Amino acid sequence: MINDTIQALTIAGTDSGGGAGVMADIKTMQERHVFSAAVVVAVTAQNTIGVADFMAMPEKLIDEQFKAVADDLKIRAAKTGMLADVPSVKAVVANLKKYDLGPLTVDPVMIAKGGARLLSEDAIQTVKQELVPLATILTPNLPEAAELTGMQIESSDDMLVAAQKLQDMGAKNVLVKGGHEADDNESSDFVLLENGDSFWMTSPRVDTNRTHGTGDTLSSCITSELAKGKSVEDAIRIGKEYVSATIEQGIQVGHGHGPLNHWAHVKGEANDDEI
Repeated sequence: MINDTIQALTIAGTDSGGGAGVMADIKTMQERHVFSAAVVVAVTAQNTIGVADFMAMPEKLIDEQFKAVADDLKIRAAKTGMLADVPSVKAVVANLKKYDLGPLTVDPVMIAKGGARLLSEDAIQTVKQELVPLATILTPNLPEAAELTGMQIESSDDMLVAAQKLQDMGAKNVLVKGGHEADDNESSDFVLLENGDSFWMTSPRVDTNRTHGTGDTLSSCITSELAKGKSVEDAIRIGKEYVSATIEQGIQVGHGHGPLNHWAHVKGEANDDEI
């Protein structure tokens, strides 16, 4: 059958250093045996040390990219990452409403590992009001969850409250990533599902600074699994296992916050041709 290969879409910014953004998304989807298409919303000049500059794409070009993908490809799931500014967020939201791109994973990228802000202050409000309600799965880290909810998150109980607040804002399922939590031994993520069920995912913390692109990789792995037809819970659990493997089986690239090993093997997983 023509056009029946599993396809997914990343809607995000580029990373000239290759470790995050659209580059990480494409690598992840490829490793999960999903064909990746992309709508580039912004272009960054960055490497493992930091972000030197970025520029948002014109709204017309964002629209044309969406149209080109939707006219030809059969997208089964999509994700958003860096969206830069208010016009970009609004353009993305309008196109997500216009085209059927399957379940949507929203990674509310705001600040880069090196501290550079990747989402303007006024755009945060637009994300909260217009993008979050479209999310099948919302995947904020602790600083992003705090920014979106307006609350301080300093404990496991706070993570539960934040997840509920984010769900009340319209996100169907919420994954609050605890990687920024001050625990030297473990990293714990909290998941609140649409049906009210919830669970924790815990993994040993790896002593490394090779974690650039973690959020992008997690959200694109989840998107890949959703495109394959996996349940939300299964997609999230697979995403966690894959990201843990990319950190544990690290590579040496650059001199700062290095990238993940996207060709890492998940222990106990089927052979590549069976994924």
